[in-house]
Amino acid sequence: MVSAAEQLAQNINFSAFSKAEDLQRRIWFTLGALVVYRFGTFIPIPGVNPQAFAETFERSSQGILGMFNMFTGGALERMAIFALNIMPYISASIIMQLMTSVNKQLEQLKKEGEQGRKTINQYTRYLTVLLATFQAYGISIGLESMQTESGAVVMDPGWFFRASTVITLVGGTVFLMWLGEQVTQRGIGNGISLIIFAGIVAGMPSAIAGLFRMSYEGSIPTFIAFGVLLLMAVVVLCIVFMERAQRRLLIQYPKRQVGNQMMQGNASHLPLKLNSAGVIPPIFASSLLLLPTTAAQFTATPDAEGGSEWLNYIVALLGYGQPLHMAIFAALIIFFAFFYTAVVFNPQETADNLRKYGGYIPGIRPGAKTAEYIDYVLTRITAVGALYLAAVCLLPELMIANTSVPQTFAAILGGTSLLIAVSVTMDTVAQVQSHLLAHQYEGLIKKAQLKGATPTSRRGRRR
Repeated sequence: MVSAAEQLAQNINFSAFSKAEDLQRRIWFTLGALVVYRFGTFIPIPGVNPQAFAETFERSSQGILGMFNMFTGGALERMAIFALNIMPYISASIIMQLMTSVNKQLEQLKKEGEQGRKTINQYTRYLTVLLATFQAYGISIGLESMQTESGAVVMDPGWFFRASTVITLVGGTVFLMWLGEQVTQRGIGNGISLIIFAGIVAGMPSAIAGLFRMSYEGSIPTFIAFGVLLLMAVVVLCIVFMERAQRRLLIQYPKRQVGNQMMQGNASHLPLKLNSAGVIPPIFASSLLLLPTTAAQFTATPDAEGGSEWLNYIVALLGYGQPLHMAIFAALIIFFAFFYTAVVFNPQETADNLRKYGGYIPGIRPGAKTAEYIDYVLTRITAVGALYLAAVCLLPELMIANTSVPQTFAAILGGTSLLIAVSVTMDTVAQVQSHLLAHQYEGLIKKAQLKGATPTSRRGRRR
């Protein structure tokens, strides 16, 4: 039997959307912003020989650069103006959130409300420019040292090329940061997440086509190609199930007297999501892994000697699919799962709010004991959620180690990319439904006001 909520959702999907003009404008703005982003991934930076760089990138695309290229939507392999993508901003956000937890002044700013949040966001932007400048300069130095059969990658090396590369790449990152904020405010969904989502989804059709092409050519067995697609479907189902999973704590409210009537006490639930951090842990972990190795991979060369040997050693240890890379990646995901959950959910504040409104958990004393119990439950389910995130994100690396699927295909069709794509899609659809529901409620309220005003106006005319 179809419930009333499902019937309401069906009515929202088919009738309310055509009337929600504000939602339509938001969706069109979001789509336009993503088109601008995709267009920018095809504009190369000045002074680079595209053919020579393509040869260089093809040799190193099986490493960490292949993972970075997936997040940039192919901008890195074309050395486009958005080659750094939004990763410096994510790294800056990580650093600022960590600093907020240990620095009393930043913590006080966070508690000041909207004004404090704006100040912290401004600090994050400044740090983004600093990190992007560091990465862009490392890339410019690395590009100048690259030599291929087609010639040098940089046609006219020197300080002018370095300065123009830094300005172009930093400007591209700042523009994407601004574009993401505009999408969040004037569009639908989280702008930063949607930019990463667009880059990942853009590479999926070509990855699937390449998988079938390799199967047809005999490079990989046919059953492995179909097994990868079947595994993708299973992973998507698991992600949807785990992202919707939650633990509900029973909240009881006592009887209360309103006027001369005694109101019966009611019960509700406090939902605790299994994965409260969402896609933030894998994005943060990937960003931190990419930050030190990007410059190292560009400046390290196979025949390096002397001072560059340790860069080659770092690149080899942190290479995609290496045991150390997988261990650090899993540890960072688990750490950020707990850290970000602690940032977005405060058990003590929740317990204080419950006590303020008279709510309590049956069998648990209000106040500190309630906060301890909520923290205990939240820690246990977050541990399960963190392990689930680590398992999903390490899936492509295990796929590379045990099958003949190339790293570029496994990264795009694997766990991290699917997790981000599915989670961002679910979040965006939920926001669309919230806008539609709010629009329908506004329509119902207006109709109720008009119906309530009609008898009054009639009585006025009779008088």
